[in-house]
Amino acid sequence: MVSVDQPLWRRVPPWAVDTCLVAFAALDAWISLLDEEHPSVLACAAVGCAGLFLRRRFPLTVFLLTLPMTFFLDVAFAPITALYTLAAHTRSRSLLAGCALLNAAISALDQPLSDTFSGDHAWTLVQVVYTLATAFAPVLFGQLVQARHDMARQLQEVEEAREHERALYAQTVLARERAQLAREMHDVVSHQVSLIAVRAGALQVAAKDTDTREAARTIRSLSANTLDELRHMVTLLRASGGRTTELTPQPTLADLHHLVATSGIETTLTGDLPPDISTTAQRTVYRTVQEALTNVRKHAPGARAEVRLWHDAARFGVTVTNTAPTRPSVALPSSRQGLIGLRERADLLDGTFTTGPTPQGGFQVELQAPVRAG
Repeated sequence: MVSVDQPLWRRVPPWAVDTCLVAFAALDAWISLLDEEHPSVLACAAVGCAGLFLRRRFPLTVFLLTLPMTFFLDVAFAPITALYTLAAHTRSRSLLAGCALLNAAISALDQPLSDTFSGDHAWTLVQVVYTLATAFAPVLFGQLVQARHDMARQLQEVEEAREHERALYAQTVLARERAQLAREMHDVVSHQVSLIAVRAGALQVAAKDTDTREAARTIRSLSANTLDELRHMVTLLRASGGRTTELTPQPTLADLHHLVATSGIETTLTGDLPPDISTTAQRTVYRTVQEALTNVRKHAPGARAEVRLWHDAARFGVTVTNTAPTRPSVALPSSRQGLIGLRERADLLDGTFTTGPTPQGGFQVELQAPVRAG
């Protein structure tokens, strides 16, 4: 397929160019054949002109086919075209020089020696120079075109190499940033979460009150789960896009029961979802439940929660509802990034994510998505 960015003359198909060249060569030969009727001469002219159709595949052979018509007729177009094609396709300088001299010699032989080497030495020199220039000009032009093609190819290779280097540099920078982020998460965040887990374990052993021990157990369990997720994220960051690192599988619907059991609040799980929804949809449902239960622990102490999975012919979703808190909540910092992330996940499924209080003083979170998104 020809690019539209190429010049107009480059868009002409090769067969059309060769047809025009054969036509011009035939016209040049016909003008010389006006006073010639010998069948052998006509055959040489026909073969030399028609051979230009094969000049790209057999440049040396086509040039040799033009020599007989050059000897018998005063023609220039066919041999010049054949010499140019040969020069553009071969890199043998000695072959090109020999072909040019051969063409010049045959062009000179079609004239009587008395005309070529007359007493006028200046005119003789002019004829010799003209004959050699006519023979070597297409060779030089063909070599120039070949050099131009080589230069264009080398420039393209250099550009491709630079593009490859830029891509490698970008990957190196990205890998360095990921490694730095992984170190920060491992050295700072993981260390602090580990301290929380250790302190919670110590409190669980030392506490006399049952509720306190249960709260400490929940904190320790959540801290351990958080450490697991941090390790997974660190592994992902250190992988730097590599294909050989095996990553922990993302949560699915099968992990919901474990999430509810370790949530640290009284939670019931009811209903089900279609078994054939995608892993992306399953992960979105899981993260929705996880974020909703986390908010219940933070903002509604003592509340109970219900996780209801549902689906019909057109849609599926999950509804998380909690009762009113039984104890005053402690003010905790919140950027609401979790709810923003859940809305973005719902948008990826062409679904909706809604939140709001219930008439009983609780709170409700609901995710809905079309079945086709699953």
